[in-house]
Amino acid sequence: MLRFILSRLMVAIPTIVLVAVAVFALIRFIPGDPAALMLGDMAQPDQIAAMRVELGLDKSMPQQFLIWAGDVLRGDFGRSIVNDEAVLPLVVSRFLVSAEIVVVAVLLASLIAVPAGVIAAWRQNSLTDLALVGTATVLLSIPTFWLGLLLLLLFGLELGWLPVLGYVSIGDNLTAGLLYLVLPVVTLVIHEAGVLIRMARASTLEVLRLDYITHARAKGLSESAVLWRHAFKNAFGPTWTMIGLILGNLLGGIAVIETVFTIPGLGRLMVDSIFARDYPVIQGCLLFVSLSYVLVNLVVDLLYPLFDPRVVAE
Repeated sequence: MLRFILSRLMVAIPTIVLVAVAVFALIRFIPGDPAALMLGDMAQPDQIAAMRVELGLDKSMPQQFLIWAGDVLRGDFGRSIVNDEAVLPLVVSRFLVSAEIVVVAVLLASLIAVPAGVIAAWRQNSLTDLALVGTATVLLSIPTFWLGLLLLLLFGLELGWLPVLGYVSIGDNLTAGLLYLVLPVVTLVIHEAGVLIRMARASTLEVLRLDYITHARAKGLSESAVLWRHAFKNAFGPTWTMIGLILGNLLGGIAVIETVFTIPGLGRLMVDSIFARDYPVIQGCLLFVSLSYVLVNLVVDLLYPLFDPRVVAE
């Protein structure tokens, strides 16, 4: 087990380094002078030169990267150009808002979709299977922004059951905070449930064809015992990997949902920073999202042996 953990960590560390290099290069290779873009068209040459010195742009690229990487390791992601606020606390506070929505949505989608996918595989080619697969396909085909707008129109404007726009922290007001989370969470649950139903069904079908399932049935076990006690655990491994991928993708790609529902999360911060040309914040958001994705998938890899002990043996 220790060897398995160390092998995964040895893969994650160079991945994190490559992510840092990619984020640094992405900002530095934007066409034009970053200092001139930050200051605007009316900036004077001496102002641009001073900004270049302040940002370290007068140094060579390797020197810039080493200085930036050293600052990041100390927790210094720079300061926002727009409001002179430290980037790291700003990014973390917005990330917590996004994580609140994403984690709840992925948890609910998993609780609904994984059993549905298992049942669809168990009843393969039946009306139940066709209904679940058809529903999953439809859910996958609906764009999240369009679905979010429909839910806003129905439950916010027409019925008036839920708030239309805005955000209230659960820590400030539990009831109001939960009401503001319902529509974005439901939007994500509906879409991601389609992915998980199909994945759970496919992996369960593969396991149900194995010899040990035939042997379990030959011993006289009931179908429910064969399905949940023998097939489900081994079938859940690939689905668990998909859950991790969805979680990582949503943490970095929730900007559309946050824009539709005007939620002050990390995605919304990144969009606003792009329009404001606030490059330190953009760089901080990109780095934080990338590291979160790598760490989420690292945790998924480390927990995978719980669902498939053969992984450690290999």
